[in-house]
Amino acid sequence: MKFLLPSLIGIFLFMIPIPSKDGVTIPVAIMAAWVQEKFGDFLPGILAIILLITVIGSILAKTLKPAWIMDRPFFQGLFNVKPMWLIARILGLLFALSALYKVGPEPVWSENTGGLLLFDLLPVLFSVFLFAGLFLPLLMDFGLLDLCGALLTRIMRPVFTLPGRSSIDCIASWVGDGTVGVLITSKQYEEGFYSKREAAVIGTTFSVVSITFTIVVLTEMRLQAYFLPYYLTIILAGLVAAIVMPRIPPLSRKPDTYTNETQSQLNESIPTAYTPFTWGLRQAAKQAQGRKLSRILQGGLQNVLDMWMGVIPIVMALGTIALIIAEYTPFFSWIGAPFVPLLSLLQIPEAGAAAQTMVIGFADMFLPSVIGSSIESELTRFVIACVSVTQLIYMSEVGGLLLGSKIPVNMKDLFIIFLLRTLITLPVIALMAHLIF
Repeated sequence: MKFLLPSLIGIFLFMIPIPSKDGVTIPVAIMAAWVQEKFGDFLPGILAIILLITVIGSILAKTLKPAWIMDRPFFQGLFNVKPMWLIARILGLLFALSALYKVGPEPVWSENTGGLLLFDLLPVLFSVFLFAGLFLPLLMDFGLLDLCGALLTRIMRPVFTLPGRSSIDCIASWVGDGTVGVLITSKQYEEGFYSKREAAVIGTTFSVVSITFTIVVLTEMRLQAYFLPYYLTIILAGLVAAIVMPRIPPLSRKPDTYTNETQSQLNESIPTAYTPFTWGLRQAAKQAQGRKLSRILQGGLQNVLDMWMGVIPIVMALGTIALIIAEYTPFFSWIGAPFVPLLSLLQIPEAGAAAQTMVIGFADMFLPSVIGSSIESELTRFVIACVSVTQLIYMSEVGGLLLGSKIPVNMKDLFIIFLLRTLITLPVIALMAHLIF
């Protein structure tokens, strides 16, 4: 029961579509929309305060190194970031203050750049992260992943060329967050459970943005009524890419050796006295037994702070810069130009406008939706929303985390994987979009 009740509540909150005034959505999104409706006028100011606290904490961690930060693993991970991310956090704060008070260069705070992010996108992130973070332990910490891992053991190796235990990492990404999957994968790789190839495949192929992130994208694109077909399309395109990517370079060329250059000796067999379900249920109950329900609130609050202070400043910084480039230069039109013939071949309306969104997602996953939200065609917005999620590799979060981990991938690998995923998933998504619309 300790496994079953929290897991069922988590499944309901994050995975069960229910009717709403805007169409079909999930309970977490309804709660987030309520916060935006009731407190919308105050959220830009609250976000600026969060950014200020984040920058102050990060500077203290780098300079004075106070004990209340350095002696607590959570705060150290939150504030003691690499110099590159510290600069991004400072820029995010400066851009937010510029947009809030409309001071400084107009390209920074205009309603199409920094103002768009601070007053439109970030309030959505704030409210979604609030409830997603609080309730995520219900899915993650009470054995649901262990049950799913046992059930999927016989699928992972033949289909995805991965060990059965990796299904936990993959599910953690699907129902939680891509960063969670990367962190689990990195730790498993360092402990010798995954080979270099397996770690690279899992980190770049299954680091899927969470359900909550997809809600944010869908809301930005004004397509909330299409949540169910949207998410089914993402799953289908993601599965196609997950089957193909491990079998082609650069991932297929990664060595199957481990951190100590030896072969791992993993026993993935299920005892003969058990079926995959009964063994998974046993493992799930064992996992739940060690969890205290009283720790849900603490873990949830840590998730919220990690999302607010880890993701929002980076989105504000990289998003503003990318929107300035997109609004005032033809840069993304140039590098997206090769996609125009492909989009036209796939009969996607407004192919020229959609093409620039195909590449900009490498900087941040939200940018295609922010730029593409003004496109009139619902079909085109649907395609952009799906592609931006299935590309997976965006430098503002998962990409940066991969580079900072010990998983054996570099910037060149990530950009090639990003382009290949786009080319693989785009035809699948376009086919589904034509069937839906």
